[in-house]
Amino acid sequence: MDLIDIGANLGHESFAHDFDAVLARARAAGIVHMVVTGASREGSRQALEIARAQPGFLSATAGVHPHHAVEYTDEADAELRALHRAPEIVAVGECGLDYHRDFSPRPAQRQAFERQLQIAADTGKPLFLHQREAHADFLAILKNFAGRLGPAVVHCFTGTREELHDCLDAGYYIGITGWLCDERRGLHLREMVRDIPADRLMIETDAPYLLPRTVRPLPSHRRNEPMYLRHIVEELAKDRGEAPEITAAAATAAARRFFALP
Repeated sequence: MDLIDIGANLGHESFAHDFDAVLARARAAGIVHMVVTGASREGSRQALEIARAQPGFLSATAGVHPHHAVEYTDEADAELRALHRAPEIVAVGECGLDYHRDFSPRPAQRQAFERQLQIAADTGKPLFLHQREAHADFLAILKNFAGRLGPAVVHCFTGTREELHDCLDAGYYIGITGWLCDERRGLHLREMVRDIPADRLMIETDAPYLLPRTVRPLPSHRRNEPMYLRHIVEELAKDRGEAPEITAAAATAAARRFFALP
């Protein structure tokens, strides 16, 4: 299986001591490309540096996560726009709304989201979106940009069936992570993933977060890493009632098309 991890936080400090080994294990597990997530000003700069060091194997996103929305100044906007001139940056984000933690005030979250949607509208790049417990405001803000945006993926989807269909009706892609494998929080996803059209389904680890709880043996450090994408695909295929090779081929094709990867 050729796999593409559309969301890996490879700039996280937990990867600093064995970064090359992490990439080697990913390749051995069938991963042919990864998109490094940029989720803050510093994180986006770092994601670009990481991608540049692995041409052809890594790309990156550049954006400001809602947790960091208070840092979204005019200077931040100018910096993101400069980063998006780099060919290695293939999507705007991670951006969106997070009312679950509210690490930034909601008005600041909405403003930062709108400004990044404007970058997507101006550059024509796809969107890498985050939404948690903010579904109505999230869709309303996106609707204000209707007709001006390219493709968008709702990264790490964890919502309800109704929210899933709202996103599908709006034309968005859906990113599925190891959340699917969490018997405490992800059981509802197992019942819904058949609803996602094959041409709008993508897969991701969100490493180092969301280690699939069904991996055996579980690593003692509990750090997720890209090599576990294969396990996520196998679990996802089981829930969709299809062979893992079918799920993998469709998700990889969708990712290549979405991010304009060679």
